[in-house]
Amino acid sequence: MGFMEKYGLKHSDNKRTRASELTLRQSLFPLALVTTLFFLWGFSYGLLDTLNKHFQNSLNITKARSSGLQAAYFGAYPLASLGHANWILRHYGYKLVFVWGLFLYAVGALVAWPCILYKTFGGFCAAIFIIGNGLGALETAANPYITVCGPPRYSEVRINISQAFNGIGTVVAPVLGSYVIFIDVGDSDKALRNVQWIYLAIACFCFLLAGAFVMTPIPEITDADMAFQAEETHANTDVKPFRKQYRLFHAAFAQFCYVGAQVAIAGYFINYVDEALQYNGNEDALAARFLAGAQGAFALGRFVGVFFMQWIRPRWVFLFFLTNCMIFIAPAITQRGFTGMSMLYVTLFFESICFPTIVALGMRGLGKHSKRGSGWIVAGVCGGAVVPPLLGVAADARSTPFAMVVPLCFFIAAFTYALAVNFVPAYRTVADKFSTTKIGVENVSGTGKDEESGSPSGGEESEKVGAETREVHMDKSL
Repeated sequence: MGFMEKYGLKHSDNKRTRASELTLRQSLFPLALVTTLFFLWGFSYGLLDTLNKHFQNSLNITKARSSGLQAAYFGAYPLASLGHANWILRHYGYKLVFVWGLFLYAVGALVAWPCILYKTFGGFCAAIFIIGNGLGALETAANPYITVCGPPRYSEVRINISQAFNGIGTVVAPVLGSYVIFIDVGDSDKALRNVQWIYLAIACFCFLLAGAFVMTPIPEITDADMAFQAEETHANTDVKPFRKQYRLFHAAFAQFCYVGAQVAIAGYFINYVDEALQYNGNEDALAARFLAGAQGAFALGRFVGVFFMQWIRPRWVFLFFLTNCMIFIAPAITQRGFTGMSMLYVTLFFESICFPTIVALGMRGLGKHSKRGSGWIVAGVCGGAVVPPLLGVAADARSTPFAMVVPLCFFIAAFTYALAVNFVPAYRTVADKFSTTKIGVENVSGTGKDEESGSPSGGEESEKVGAETREVHMDKSL
């Protein structure tokens, strides 16, 4: 047995495993392990928002140019999700993508060290591009893995809980920034030296976590498993070729618009506070703490969203939250002072569940196309590379509060998907079929395990039959 097979780093997508029928109890450990990754990229994203303002001060660059950080970070996502990470995912499986993403994240953090030391903004953008490739790889695997690991009916709940830890990471980073990066705005060299140590710690942790993933066995979910789920729920959507998965491409478009708006708001939050409260850049540490509070509202919103999803269909919760994003961002354009800032706080609260819920709803019924489809939805994250520069240009021309009209427009575009998934039968029916399926809750095929005892429910005979039927014919045609 080779190294790849020994440590579960290579799997055949044409074979079914029991992973498609994991119960809640059986899925807890792999979900907990993968959820650690969500904190990592939440921390990286929150740190990026803080550095955005710091580089404006220390390097004396414009708001539009500082958005190069977001452009490098999120511009790397399509390269990963549609390129190298998706290729590894389809040929080897989720586990190797986790290891690969952590490796790239660590390498990018190490490259950032000399770039920060010599104050090269272009070099640091290159390091962020490498980090973005690593995080894009992690998101390409982690988001769909969370949605498919366990009973399908709870996929939106699972991914929102995992993404809540992403929200916690976005809170920790600005708090750290307020006490490290902006500790003394008169000594930018000292602040940058502190940032170097942060990235070194990130690199060491990522290398260690990659090793842990190699050594730890986690269930692999194959395309054949996902085809089984689609068949059992009678969604019957994966029988269409990939190019006709219109619901998926609409979800990817919504993700592009939504993430672009979210990243633009967070990336220029400190600028907004400086201008709305007329701090004139002299209270950046305090503004960073306000950002941490806003990200705290963001993290809280995910827990609140999960709470309501226990009784209300996730698609309705999504519609309500995204509607309120538009309602509350609008006053932030014209209001100033604490009124305007509080509108951004409420906007971030309602942004909370949008990204993970788009992922979960967009993945519904893709079946054998699930791995390819996840690449497209994650590629939508590149909206974070497009919208912030537009907001930066508007902010340089007028003001940051006025520039909030840019994310408002992109929220409106993303709203088309929220309407479709609730009111268009072709979207709504698929989402609802997966919300009521008994897979992972009750034994469906005789090859699963009893949830209470954890033992095989079909005995030796069902095990034999299950083994004989694992080979599934997979139509790979487009």
